[in-house]
Amino acid sequence: MIFADGYDPLDPHGNITIKWDLMQSNSGSSDLRVSLFNYQLYRHIDQPGWKLNWGWQGDEVIWNMWGAEATEQGNCSKFTGGQLPHCCEKSPVIVDLLPGAPYNQQTANCCKGGVLSSLTQDPSKFVAGFQMNVGGSADYTGFQMPENFTLGIPGYTCGNATEVPPSKFYSDGGRRRTQALRTWNVTCIYSQFMASSNPKCCVSLSAFYNNTIVPCPKCSCHCQGLSPANCIKYGETPSLLQQKHDPNKEQSPVVICSQHMCPVRVHWHVKQSYTQYWRVKITITNLNVVQNYSQWNLVALHPNLQSVTQVFSFNYKPLNQYGYINDTGMFWGIEFYNDMLLQAGESGNVQTEMLLHKDSGIFTFREGWGFPRRILFNGDECVMPLPDDYPRLPNNAPTAASSSACRIFLPLLLLIVML
Repeated sequence: MIFADGYDPLDPHGNITIKWDLMQSNSGSSDLRVSLFNYQLYRHIDQPGWKLNWGWQGDEVIWNMWGAEATEQGNCSKFTGGQLPHCCEKSPVIVDLLPGAPYNQQTANCCKGGVLSSLTQDPSKFVAGFQMNVGGSADYTGFQMPENFTLGIPGYTCGNATEVPPSKFYSDGGRRRTQALRTWNVTCIYSQFMASSNPKCCVSLSAFYNNTIVPCPKCSCHCQGLSPANCIKYGETPSLLQQKHDPNKEQSPVVICSQHMCPVRVHWHVKQSYTQYWRVKITITNLNVVQNYSQWNLVALHPNLQSVTQVFSFNYKPLNQYGYINDTGMFWGIEFYNDMLLQAGESGNVQTEMLLHKDSGIFTFREGWGFPRRILFNGDECVMPLPDDYPRLPNNAPTAASSSACRIFLPLLLLIVML
């Protein structure tokens, strides 16, 4: 399978890897361990979660599963006189078990409802796993790796299975090491263009030195009145039909009517300037009236992020992927405080401020330098205003260099006058 438009320069090695470990195989059945690893720095899998799908090459069926389940049992009529298989579908759809599943159905790294954290945000929850016993009819001779994998998440495409060196496992406190009979990897990558034909967020800008607020560009995500745009006026409640949805499917956004029609707006405000530092306020507003964003994150690209001094009320970590270039950082909420971005309303926003050092040689407020080059929310690129629209310094405002010159020149001028 060909990956289309899947390269992300801010996360060049990011992918979701599906690992298949063949643990045991005989003439009657095969025992397999399947693991999903989210190797993406900032893109996570939220509800309703992953739905792993593949196509068997033969007449295989899934006799038993632990840690996950097939959504359909399928036609198992040819198996009579005993216990029926767990799934007889030629192309099964597998979903993670929910938290609180019975203990005898659990396995390692299971039961998160299909949610996978990113590597940066929560490294302890970036893996999912399940086990299954696979067999077939009486002439079943051994395991064949399936094909045509999908994750069931918009934007992800998966390649073919590639055999790799067998996985190794430790037991007895690390004193004994065993290994799988065979191991295959399937790599899946994300493309925003394939996920949605429209952006999902936009950016507005303002600064203390200019009374102009630059709004999100018009029709950033949709245009009012054009299908399939769906919005309600501020203060109204969506109809019951709009609020009801299948929890196993991603909900279509219903947004507050605006000129940009985006579910999420990010506002970057240059707040203050001190002698050695400058201060920025970031506000993320949820304009979607039917969805909360759990475990949200924001990625920003700005040259002065290499000198972040302090970030208030958000977690922050640099995303340094190119050696000495340190101009990208990731923000996310503090657990149990603001890691949930609530749906549109009075509490439908989260905000932070950060203090940055004025690096000699690069710092300036001129030509919109103080504003970000790129913003991504939950891994999707946000629409930025045009550079020509950025708030500018007033024409009569002194530059940092001219201000310094004035401070030196004026005392000298007074001294000359007094003499």
